[in-house]
Amino acid sequence: MHIDGLDDETIRDVLLHTARVALVGASNKPDRAAYEIQGFLAAWGMEVTPVNPGLAGQVLQGATVVAQLDQAAPLEMIDVFRASENVPLIVDDAIRLGARIIWMQLGVIHEEAAARARAAGITVVMDRCPSIEARRLRLSRPA
Repeated sequence: MHIDGLDDETIRDVLLHTARVALVGASNKPDRAAYEIQGFLAAWGMEVTPVNPGLAGQVLQGATVVAQLDQAAPLEMIDVFRASENVPLIVDDAIRLGARIIWMQLGVIHEEAAARARAAGITVVMDRCPSIEARRLRLSRPA
C-alpha cells in the first residue's frame, strides 16, 4: 500500500473528476516538474491556476499566476510543489477555502498536516505525481 493509504479507484476518481486546480509552487522554467504538470493537468481539461508570489501576474501556459491560494478560489484540488515543511500552512488554507483534495507531489510528505486535512474531510494524495499515476492506471484523457 502507498504511504497515503489511497486505493487506485480514489486516484482514478481524482484524476478523472477534478475540474479546478491551484498549483502551488508554479514554475516558469519548462525543465521543472511543476511546469510540466501544469501543462499535463490543463491538457486533461482541468482549469489550472498557478500560484507563486514571485511570478504573480505572469502568464504561464495560458494561465495568469496568482500570489496566494485565496486568489485561486474557488478550487477543488491543491497540487503542492513546495517543500514538506510548507505543507501545514497550505493545509490551513485548503481547509479555510473548502478544497476537496490536496495532492502532494513526489517527495512531499507531511503526516501531521495530512491527518488534519483528512479530519476536515479532504482527500490527501501524498508523494505521488498525477502524470505517473495516470500512466500507471492506463487512464485516457477525458473527452
